[in-house]
Amino acid sequence: MDSSDCEPHLLRSLLVFKNTINQELIRSLHVYRLDEGKENEVEREFVLSASEPYVELSADPLLRLMKFPVSQVHEGHVNGCWVCIFAFQANCPPNFTCIPSILSVSRNRKLKAIPALANDLQMIFELSNKKPLQRSGEETCQGSNDNNHQLIRSSPVLDLDLNSLPCPVPMSESLEDQEIGRSLPGIMEKKKKRAPSEHVANIALSDLAKYFDLPIVEASRNLNVGLTVLKKKCREFGIPRWPHRKIKSLDGLIRDLQI
Repeated sequence: MDSSDCEPHLLRSLLVFKNTINQELIRSLHVYRLDEGKENEVEREFVLSASEPYVELSADPLLRLMKFPVSQVHEGHVNGCWVCIFAFQANCPPNFTCIPSILSVSRNRKLKAIPALANDLQMIFELSNKKPLQRSGEETCQGSNDNNHQLIRSSPVLDLDLNSLPCPVPMSESLEDQEIGRSLPGIMEKKKKRAPSEHVANIALSDLAKYFDLPIVEASRNLNVGLTVLKKKCREFGIPRWPHRKIKSLDGLIRDLQI
């Protein structure tokens, strides 16, 4: 049965496969509905040459040697050395934005030389309520890029000098500052006066040790210095992180052991 003898509604399925060894070889499997609900499968083979006109070859059944349910085949399905590049099911219209341009009836004029395939493709496009096939993959990508550009243009632009990057902050300090900001927002908002340099220089390790059991905010208040200054002094004495949490954890562990 030739597709030219079929009415559009009689085409139930169309699968198009490309040969993974010879890229110019194409196989198609057409399923037509006959009277009394019966179906007829027709398998065809074509040569889609880049430099020569397209031709249809005489084809014996090959795809169906390995049985597979036609209704469950989708793009990317592999059958031996054949891979499916287009799948149409009457109850599930395909996504025409992903169809290969080589199967686009409007874009590939050479398809007219093989009407057995071109006519069925045209039937599918006319029956579908989806977007027309004229939109190839490249046009779809271009449309997506246009949308991305529009989103970028509508996004706010930060007033930031990218040539002046901020100094990296250790993860522990960043988490600690966030916790301090949540627990004591008033302290973080108030702007403190800078401590005298002589006072900062006279702070010794023993002075810091007196307040190891307190949170770093309270320790800085008792020492009359800011958080940044206190952290710098800790680094001078080889203290990577304020030990309040570790001391608190050890105290809890000791209490658990004493119970």
